[in-house]
Amino acid sequence: MPIRQATPADAALLCELSTRTFVETFGHLYRPEDLAAYLAVAYPQDLQRTQLESGDYAAWILELDGEPAGFVFVGPCGLPHPQADPADGEIKRLYVLAAHHNAGWGRALMDQAMAWLSARTARQWLGVWSENLGAQRFYARYGFERVGQYEFPVGQARDLEYILRRPAQGAP
Repeated sequence: MPIRQATPADAALLCELSTRTFVETFGHLYRPEDLAAYLAVAYPQDLQRTQLESGDYAAWILELDGEPAGFVFVGPCGLPHPQADPADGEIKRLYVLAAHHNAGWGRALMDQAMAWLSARTARQWLGVWSENLGAQRFYARYGFERVGQYEFPVGQARDLEYILRRPAQGAP
């Protein structure tokens, strides 16, 4: 399978892939200055490396024909919800480049992430753009339900982001 767990040495690749997939997926929604402001601070390479070194975070990279095509990044929950706890897990980012959509790669990445998180915590969380109905349907198939919302800043723009939680599946 062309999915491998990322190491701290992959920090630059994950940052580059995060930027590329965010721009491909959402770049058209923002004024250039808002997108540039967001990207300037969104994916710091040193933070990415430190997170992967900590063992509290994990990522998997999809590589097709030797080229990065998608990834999933998970770690302690940091969502602004009164019931969220850093001991809970969060799907922080899950992206597959558009050229590889509808081939089951998102599901394969999500399965990796959910297995890792489920072994560590009983509750999993994620944030999803309110207008990304396809992603919401995808996450619902994993048992995620909407439990809140918040504003996600991209430069001066503010997007409505839904907070989804998967009901506790038992003790880790």
